[in-house]
Amino acid sequence: MITYFYWAIVLLIAVAILASFAKAGQWLVAVGGFIAVMAIGSLAYYFHFQQVFVKNYGGVMSVTVPEGQRHVAATWKDNNLWIENYDPATNTCHFNEYSKGNLLQGKVIIKNCSPVALGEARATPSP
Repeated sequence: MITYFYWAIVLLIAVAILASFAKAGQWLVAVGGFIAVMAIGSLAYYFHFQQVFVKNYGGVMSVTVPEGQRHVAATWKDNNLWIENYDPATNTCHFNEYSKGNLLQGKVIIKNCSPVALGEARATPSP
């Protein structure tokens, strides 16, 4: 819901600038201001607000599990989302960080993972 409110405010400001300068007959300034407000609003959302909204205010965000992998877990570290996926073909777990704007993405690979969370733990022989 907060995401829709954010975009409504950005669009309202952009349309207000467009209308006010267009009314004065300055169409070049009106269109330039509209484009500038929309561009700044988009960049601010993508590089700052998206994960903040999702984590703190119930915003909306989509992440796709890579082909051939299975999702295990997700957690927040500060305002960055860390997602763990399991690749059964290589028996490795991949922790991927989704940071603001995806500028600083961390990645941790655990070899011979066999996650218990997926119910695929190998049975150990009893003594």
